[in-house]
Parts: sequence; C-alpha cells; structure tokens
Amino acid sequence: MSLPTRRAFLASTLPLSWSANVRADDPVAPLRVGLTPVFLDNQVAFVNLWRSYLQQRLQRPVQFVQRGSYRDVVALLQQGQLDFAWLCGYPFVRNRRSMKLLAVPLYRGEPLYRSYLIVPAGDKVRSSILDLRAKVFAFSDPDSNSGWLFPVHSLMRLRESPTAFFARSFFTWGHRKVVDAVGVGLAQGGAVDGYVWDTLAQLHPELTARTRIAEQSPPFGFPPFVARTGVSGGDFAAMQSVLMGMGADAEGRALLGRLNIDGFTAGSPALYDGVQAMSRLVDGA
Repeated sequence: MSLPTRRAFLASTLPLSWSANVRADDPVAPLRVGLTPVFLDNQVAFVNLWRSYLQQRLQRPVQFVQRGSYRDVVALLQQGQLDFAWLCGYPFVRNRRSMKLLAVPLYRGEPLYRSYLIVPAGDKVRSSILDLRAKVFAFSDPDSNSGWLFPVHSLMRLRESPTAFFARSFFTWGHRKVVDAVGVGLAQGGAVDGYVWDTLAQLHPELTARTRIAEQSPPFGFPPFVARTGVSGGDFAAMQSVLMGMGADAEGRALLGRLNIDGFTAGSPALYDGVQAMSRLVDGA
C-alpha cells in the first residue's frame, strides 16, 4: 500500500476521535498506541488482529494511530494524544524527558538489531559508505537510527560532510522503500533497518534479491516500545505485562511470528547508550 493510500485509509479507520477532556487513565477510555510504517505485509489486517488481542487481555479499548514519520508520532506522544508508541532508539534518546521505556522486542533471541548499508545486487565492488562518494544515497527517516543516524555518524567520524559527500540524497520515509529505491536503481546505496531487510528477504525475496548487503553496523538496542511520562502506573504495568506475555499463548505467538520477532523484554535504557553517543556527535548535544 502506498504512503498516500495508507494515510487516506488510516485517516478514515483510525481517527484521533477522543475528546480532550477524556482522561487517558479512565478505564473506559481507549489506550492509544502510535505506530510508524514499519509493518511489511498486510498491515491493516495485522493491526486489527493485534488490537483485538490487546483489548481482550487488557479488558480495555485499544486504538492504534499510525503516522508517516517518527517525528509525527513523537509530537502526538508529547501532546498527550498517545499513551504508548513503537519508536526508534534515536527519538527515544532525544526525548527521554517525555517518555519512558516500556518494552524492547527480542529479535533472534536478543534485544538488538543492526543497520545495513545496501547497494544494487549487481554492484560487487562497494563494501563501505566511503565507496559511495558522489553517488545518490537513500535514507529512510531523519529520526531513524539505522536509516540516518548511523550512516551520517560514520561519515562525520571520517570528517566527511554528509551534505557534500553524496551527489544527492533523499528520504524514502520507510525502510522497505529504501530497498525499493536501491533495487530499481534510483539510488546507488541506502541505509536500512537490518531487521526489516531480513524480514523482507523472507516475505518478498524478489525485492531484497535486487540488493546486496555491503556492510553491517555494530548491534544497537532494538527499536523500543515507549510510554509517555504521564501514563498511570497501572496502565504502564498492564501494557508491559501483556506485551511480555505474548509468547505464552498460541495467539500471541502467531502475532509475534507475523512480526518476525521472538517476544518482548523489559529491557534497559542502557541498550541505547551507543545511539546516545552517536546523537551527541551528530546533533552537537
């Protein structure tokens, strides 16, 4: 589903319809969960199944709100219009005062993932970002660790200016779209979430077959589930318990399988220390 189509569909099916005077900790008010376009296949059907699962176990309405960028989701969280969100480590470390860590997905048994530098499959030569000087490069999102922060940090450590290094760069606003852009030759290289590339390789191998992984980053904390700081302790504990318990029943395991993750753990903010260090250099903080 294209981004405009997705946005139009979600605008009609997942409206921000709550009243400003409805308390988020009211047991009859919906728990509002923010998402970005990270789902890889049949997103709407999956979101409906996941919402039903959460509602049954929380005994509470759940409302998913999807937006096209991490920045949009963070803004809603900070405005109190969301209670929880599935974000990236980069916006988490930049906004720790307005959110707290709820849960971290486990991928291949660990709460970790990597950034992949990808090039067209026919390119058998390039093996690092330095080999892409004066080429066209695809980033995913300016608030993505794997799709922007890590490659920019890599260049800055080598005293290269990201704006001057490439002939041109652009944002695709989705990791799958980075794979598409590199695969069809719109870019000679791109930075993508390794978990997304791996999952696409299982679901749509014809897409990833047009690209090659030229380089992998060190491991980073997997994109976390967060809660806004104002969420009640009861709501926080309930949502955390349900997410961490998904592996304990058949329906939850089936949903985890659709996400290609093993489960959720409470995690620790220390998982994102590496992202924080890169942010200090890139953001000048």
